[in-house]
Amino acid sequence: MTGAPHDDDDTYEDWQRRARALALPTAHLIGGAPEPGGGATFTVVSPRDGRPLAEVAAGGEAEADAAVAAARRAFDRGPWPRLAPAERGRALQRLADLVEHHRDELALLISLEMGKPVTEARDIELRAVAATFRWYGELAGKLTDEAPHTPGDALALVTREPVGVVAAVVPWNFPLTMAAWKTAPALAAGCTVVLKPAEQSPLSALRLGALAAEAGLPDGVLNVLAGQGPEAGRALGRHPDVDALAFTGSTEVGRHFLRYAADSNLKRVWLELGGKSPNIVLPDAPDLERAAATAAWGIFFNQGEMCTAPSRLLVHRAVADRVVDAVVERARTLRIGDPLDPATEMGPLVTAAHRERVLGHIAAAHRDGARLRAGGEAALPGTGGPYLRPTVFDRVGPQMRLAREEVFGPVLAVQVFDTPEEAVRIANDSVYGLAAGLWTADLSTAHRMSRALRAGTVWVNCYEEGGLEVPFGGVRQSGHGRDKSAHALDKYTDLKTTWIRL
Repeated sequence: MTGAPHDDDDTYEDWQRRARALALPTAHLIGGAPEPGGGATFTVVSPRDGRPLAEVAAGGEAEADAAVAAARRAFDRGPWPRLAPAERGRALQRLADLVEHHRDELALLISLEMGKPVTEARDIELRAVAATFRWYGELAGKLTDEAPHTPGDALALVTREPVGVVAAVVPWNFPLTMAAWKTAPALAAGCTVVLKPAEQSPLSALRLGALAAEAGLPDGVLNVLAGQGPEAGRALGRHPDVDALAFTGSTEVGRHFLRYAADSNLKRVWLELGGKSPNIVLPDAPDLERAAATAAWGIFFNQGEMCTAPSRLLVHRAVADRVVDAVVERARTLRIGDPLDPATEMGPLVTAAHRERVLGHIAAAHRDGARLRAGGEAALPGTGGPYLRPTVFDRVGPQMRLAREEVFGPVLAVQVFDTPEEAVRIANDSVYGLAAGLWTADLSTAHRMSRALRAGTVWVNCYEEGGLEVPFGGVRQSGHGRDKSAHALDKYTDLKTTWIRL
C-alpha cells in the first residue's frame, strides 16, 4: 500500500481493508538491495489477534558481516561522508517527505507488529519520525568547527569527523521513532548505519530502509538487518568493524553490549535503558484534574510500554484520594480493543510472553501487600491477543518490587508522601534515572526539586513534552549518552585537533 495519508475520519473498516492489502517486507536491506540471507526465518506475530503476520529473514553472523561490510564500503569509498553536509541534509529531508507520504502504510505496519493503536502510530509516532529526519536534515549544513585562539606562529583547528560505521539496535515499543533518533543524527554526521530492529517489529524498519533508498541515500549508507537479538544483535555488538553502537532497550541487554564491546574492539556504546520514573504531585499543583489526567495518560499510553512511563505516582497525602480516584476512574473507563479501530484507546501488549511477565509483576504486588484499585487481569480473551486491563495499585511500599522494578506495562504504583523532601527521597530511591514529573505552582519549589531529582529529564506541570531541540537520555542504570538535539551528534563524531606551525 502506498499513497498520501488519509482523512482523520477513517473508519475501522477502512483500516482493516488497508491492512488486507498491505505488502509486508521480509528481506534484509543490505547495500541498497533486498537480501533474503541464508534462508533462516522467524515468525512475526501480530498481537492484535495472535496470528502470524510474516516469515522474515533471520540474520546471524554472516548477514551481519555482509551488512557491516556494505556500510564500511559506503563509508570508506562511497560519496556519503564526502558530500557537502547540506547535501546530506537534503537527502534526509527527502526521506522525511517520503515518511509523511507513506504515513498510513507505516502506521499500519507498526500497529500490526506491536499493537499500538493505528491512529496513535499515524498521528504521534510517524509525525515524530518525519520531524526527526527533517530536523537533522536542516541541521546538517549548519554545523561548524572551531579555530581556537593560538599564538601568532600557529593555527589550531578542531574539526568534527564522522566516527564511521554505526550499529543502531532499537526496541519494539516505538520502532520507528527510536530508529529515527539513532539514524538521523548519525547520517547527518556522515556516518553509515546498520539498523537492527527488534525481532517483534522488523516490518516498519525494513520499509523505512526502502524509503531511504528511494530518497537517494547511496547504497550501503543505511542497511537494515532483521533477526533475533542473541544472533543478529550480538553479532553487531561483537563486530570488529563497527565503530560505535547505539542501543535503546533493557538495562540487562545494555550490559551485554558493554561486554561485547570489551570483548571485541572497544567500540563506543551508547545506552538508553530502563526507567522507573516518578511523577510527583504536590498539593499546590496548579490543576489537580489535569495532573491526574496526565498521570493516567502517561502510564496507559502505548500500553504502558514506554521507558519514560510515569510508573510511580508520588502524591501528597492531602490530595491523594482526589488524584488517585481520578486515575482509577480513567483506568476503568479506558477503551481497550483492536489497534486498527480508531475508537481504541489502548491496544494489546506486544506479545503473550510479555503479558505474562507483566502479570507476574501484578501477582508480586498482591503478595507484597499493595492494594489493587483497578484492572490487574487479562482482557478480551476471545480475540487471541495479549490484552490487559489498565492497572492501579496504591499502598505501595518503597521496598516492594512494584516500586523498584520496571514493569513496562500499564501498571501504576501509587506512593504517598508528606513533604517535598520526602518526595525527593522516594523519587531518587531507584537504580534508574531516566525521567521525572513534578506538579507545583511554586516557582522556587519547582527549581529546587528539579535540581534535586536525579533524572535526565524533569517535566514540570506536564509530562512527555518537548521538542527535538532538547536532549533525551538518562543517568545511573538508565544509561548514558543523549538522543535528540545537536548533542546527539556527539555520539557519532570524533574531535580532531590539527595544529599548524605558520
